[in-house]
Amino acid sequence: MLTFLGFAMVITFMYLIMTKRLSALIALILVPIIFALFGGFSGDIGPMMLQGISKLAPTGVMLMFAILYFALMIDSGLFDPAVRKILKLVKGDPLKVSVGTAVLALVVSLDGDGATTYMICVAAMLPLYSRLGMSPRIMAGLIILAGGVMNMTPWGGPTARAPAPCMSTRRISSCR
Repeated sequence: MLTFLGFAMVITFMYLIMTKRLSALIALILVPIIFALFGGFSGDIGPMMLQGISKLAPTGVMLMFAILYFALMIDSGLFDPAVRKILKLVKGDPLKVSVGTAVLALVVSLDGDGATTYMICVAAMLPLYSRLGMSPRIMAGLIILAGGVMNMTPWGGPTARAPAPCMSTRRISSCR
């Protein structure tokens, strides 16, 4: 039943967003509450919300700071010298820019964190894509492909997070 509710919630959320019936923020608030009521969790909604916010707030604050920081750095022209140098090296060749994007994303993805990969790669490469008139969708696709490949490595994010609950307990043998 919970699996069905979870899939139905995601499908409902995507439908409401894609048909523009609700904004993403309103849908993220209303849809889980409605499905929690439908699932019989009416008494537990408050504590569940507080627990979710307390777990996600530090990550949200960090991402908000990083987005503001990189936006400020782009606007102040921090990446302009690097972009000019790369433009000289690639001589306006979109293939070389695409390969450079993939290599940069692979190197940055070594830590296994997708958010960091996107922030660094987009901040470094978006001005270059804009100057060459390349579609930013190409950059997004290359970054996600590189991140997907690096997530399959033993030190990738999902693999590193899988044993984390076992490592937090004193008895590692119970997780085998």
